Amino acid sequence: MTPETVAVDGDERQPLKPYVERTPQDYLDAMEPDLRTQLSDAQRQEMLRLLDLAIPKPAPKIVDLRFAVDLLLERFHVVVVVGKDRRRRPRAHRVSRLTRAANWLVGIGLLLGLNLLLSVALFLVAYLIKSALGIDLLPGHFGSR
Repeated sequence: MTPETVAVDGDERQPLKPYVERTPQDYLDAMEPDLRTQLSDAQRQEMLRLLDLAIPKPAPKIVDLRFAVDLLLERFHVVVVVGKDRRRRPRAHRVSRLTRAANWLVGIGLLLGLNLLLSVALFLVAYLIKSALGIDLLPGHFGSR
């Protein structure tokens, strides 16, 4: 039995679910059937509890933007995620002041860039709607005679 298959109901082998859909029971089902049958109910419940603690839980994100960019020779996957840091353990290394300052600058730059992009897009849509309706806000100006 490969790590990517699970024996269910005897010798039938089924593929594991995608990583984000796996439950503690899926991992328990991936055990060898002989070992799994030797577990007592208390051992099985404790293993399920520990697996539930070990499997990372997705946290809600304020912004979760994922897209791919195709360039001439390469394809890049861009991910922008903004949300509360819910990690239980602190980072293994100290973050320097320079890194923290650079992170703030990049975050502010991204927010300002997004604001500018949305403002320009809204202005362009409003201008196109005004032009399509034939509304002239400044009669006699800009060559309209």
